[in-house]
Amino acid sequence: MKIDQIFKNNQAWVSEKLGNNPDYFKNLSEGQNPEVLYIGCSDSRVTAEEIMGAKPGEAFILRNIANMVSNLDLSAMSVINYAVSHLKVNHIIVCGHYGCGGVKAAMQSQDLGILNPWLRSIRDVYRLHKQELNKLDNEEEKYRRLVELNVQEQCVNVIKTADVQIAYRSRNLTVHGWVMDMETGKLIDLKIDFDKVLKGIMEIYHLD
Repeated sequence: MKIDQIFKNNQAWVSEKLGNNPDYFKNLSEGQNPEVLYIGCSDSRVTAEEIMGAKPGEAFILRNIANMVSNLDLSAMSVINYAVSHLKVNHIIVCGHYGCGGVKAAMQSQDLGILNPWLRSIRDVYRLHKQELNKLDNEEEKYRRLVELNVQEQCVNVIKTADVQIAYRSRNLTVHGWVMDMETGKLIDLKIDFDKVLKGIMEIYHLD
């Protein structure tokens, strides 16, 4: 996409919004009250608002390579803190996608330079679930399953945060694990049983 075209697209978007509602941007500038924090992949083919049909103001967004949630990532921790403690979102979605380049790169035994520390977290997911993954003979099936397990582990990392645990005490905050299938465009709810997944580790991460 050419830079000049971006500004033309923007002007067309502004004209469309003002045509429907002359106060659209005035109202938008008065503040945000999203229900959802969406944590997704930076992949240019998986645009968060578009796949959810979300309008401006409806979703707080964090995107990075392979939709990771690391306690060492100040950006991710700041976004979760602000969304949960200040915006008071009621839903946190971690959404991966089949065909994720970050997950595929993590499955390869290659030196990828600056990406190595980031991809190591995905390789840790593989290590945690190696027994299940190694039973799969088909590489594509293994790849897709690792995408799903990575979403699950990042959801667990969300739940481990102090902000989320504190919020659980005062309101009905829900964490969701989804995958987007790029071949169909459909969102898939993994329906993760967090009680089962977290059993045995919550005594370590639980806040009194």
